[in-house]
Amino acid sequence: MIIVQPPETTLRPPRLVAPPGATDCHFHIFGPESRYPYVPVRRFTPPEVSTADFEHVCRQLGIQRAILVQPSGYGFDNGRALDAAAEMTLETRLVVVLPLDAPDAEWQRHHAAGARGLRMIATQPGGLGLDQLERAGARMAELGWHIQLLVNPEQLVEAEARIARLPCPVVIDHMAHCPAAAGTAQAPFQAILRLLAGGKAWVKLSAGYHLSKQQPPYPDLLPLVHALVAARPDRLVWASDWPHVTMSNMKLSSTDLFDLLLDWVPDDATRTRVLVRNPEMLYGFAPR
Repeated sequence: MIIVQPPETTLRPPRLVAPPGATDCHFHIFGPESRYPYVPVRRFTPPEVSTADFEHVCRQLGIQRAILVQPSGYGFDNGRALDAAAEMTLETRLVVVLPLDAPDAEWQRHHAAGARGLRMIATQPGGLGLDQLERAGARMAELGWHIQLLVNPEQLVEAEARIARLPCPVVIDHMAHCPAAAGTAQAPFQAILRLLAGGKAWVKLSAGYHLSKQQPPYPDLLPLVHALVAARPDRLVWASDWPHVTMSNMKLSSTDLFDLLLDWVPDDATRTRVLVRNPEMLYGFAPR
């Protein structure tokens, strides 16, 4: 069963003091369904969460910038994302889902609203699949955008060579869901390291609850995260994946997920790079 956490009304203060310009690089807004209907075929129907709910969490964590990502439930209709971006008081960028044959004016309209990436969801039907990877890469290169790729580990292994040849950056969602228990030697994780080494990929340090079967703080995930940090700290960003879509009944806290960075990226300067400098480069925020 897919579960989405309800809005968090109370949060403990984080142990991690967020640096100025700290960025959450992946969150979603859902509903109301009467105004923003979901696609008929979907994996789950989320509860309504608003921009006010999310910005409440950001204030508690010290987050000052955020990346709103189009969820699979809205298909190619970015209406909720565009409206949410206009509602946000934080600096916001978007990652959207558009058909590749959309008119130039539609791409420019989304760019003006803050879109800087195209999401390709290869793990479920209804969006842009890997069969369109090269065509999407060419379009993103023209726009100066990136591809944000949601894949399972096997798909990443199969697509590695194709990703490496793309003319645009590629952001790998949620560490490609590489299972923590399989360790750093597993083929999909090695593919991530090769793509990082070649300067093609970026990786989101996020959604540990999808990778680990242990309780937070997911100690089995530490070797994978530390290997990523050692390989290319300049190509990593952090994300809450709020409001935390999961298959676990475990109650998740955004504060606990933020504080994971104290163990994941212990060095202050590197953590500031992950939270501030790298998002500035990837999403086009003005330097702080």
